[in-house]
Amino acid sequence: MDVGTGTQDILLFDSALNLENCPKLVMPAATSIVAQRVEEATRHGEPLLLEGAIMGGGPCAWAVEAHVRAGYPVYATPNAALTFDDHLENVEAMGIRLVSEDEVRALKATRLTLRDVDLDAISEVLRAFGVSAEYDGVAIAVFDHGAAPKDVSDRTFRFEHLRRALTKDNHLGSLAFLAKEIPQYMTRMRAVAETLTTGPAGPTLLLDTAPAGALGALDDPAVAGTTDRLLVNLGNMHATAFRLEGDRVSGLFEHHTGLIDQRKLDHLLRRLIEGSLGNGEVFNDHGHGAHIFEAVDGHPHIAVTGPRRSVLRASPLRPHFATPHGDMMLSGCFGLVRSFGYKLPQWREEIEGSLTP
Repeated sequence: MDVGTGTQDILLFDSALNLENCPKLVMPAATSIVAQRVEEATRHGEPLLLEGAIMGGGPCAWAVEAHVRAGYPVYATPNAALTFDDHLENVEAMGIRLVSEDEVRALKATRLTLRDVDLDAISEVLRAFGVSAEYDGVAIAVFDHGAAPKDVSDRTFRFEHLRRALTKDNHLGSLAFLAKEIPQYMTRMRAVAETLTTGPAGPTLLLDTAPAGALGALDDPAVAGTTDRLLVNLGNMHATAFRLEGDRVSGLFEHHTGLIDQRKLDHLLRRLIEGSLGNGEVFNDHGHGAHIFEAVDGHPHIAVTGPRRSVLRASPLRPHFATPHGDMMLSGCFGLVRSFGYKLPQWREEIEGSLTP
């Protein structure tokens, strides 16, 4: 599952099937579903009670803020409240009232359970079409800023996490974690793993959405045939670019998609290719950051994926629009399958054989 801001993209990968015949779903993201329910409560003037766990913000956070501005109460348990800010005093400053589990039982309000993944709902859909909902393992991608200390920018904190992980093991698959390996500060990933109480007996893997999409783009035949490549993942909220020499990341940057247009993105990509893009240039423009691990000569093959890829449609850089296995929307899912093989050597050969034409 690749859990984004607009959609949650789901692939039931079965190595016994041709990949094109594996069941697939592209459904509204959990944050968008919650936002719709909050907006409905706002229209009816109903108080809200938010339970559950940390999940992705964006649309659901904006809807809750609008509910508060409209003058209607919002209550939240501490775990659910962390969806809106890593520091609960900031959540209270938004007008959200924190309540204990004991207080929850006495409240009369419209209840919403916050979570990024509802595996029971997905299993129910699959069973409705005669597909077994028994899994050898689950791999899920979410975008996680991490819980930054109060005096540290969450943009800096996230980007330092990416830089540090790739310095230790320079491969996009190194950004994946089995459930027991997830760092304490990656709170959204940990929340997903902890909410899968009815999950598989096999392993659970978590990966960030940015490298998931980039890894999946490598399965496009035009990209797979190159060694020097620049992979651009343009999500609804974040734009991330990785330059790869073979499997090694030579440089990367991450920005907010809503703050860049084609001209700015072209400039950043050229600077990344030259090896001259500095962290401050991106961070001071309200992005996350940039890092060059090693300068590389030459011009890479540029490939773009993600729901906002049209930003580069008229670019003079003429990027290739990657469609791995004929389905751009599942780029992140294919990247997750690749990461599963990277982390679990016992299944690597079978996975590689299934993904390779």
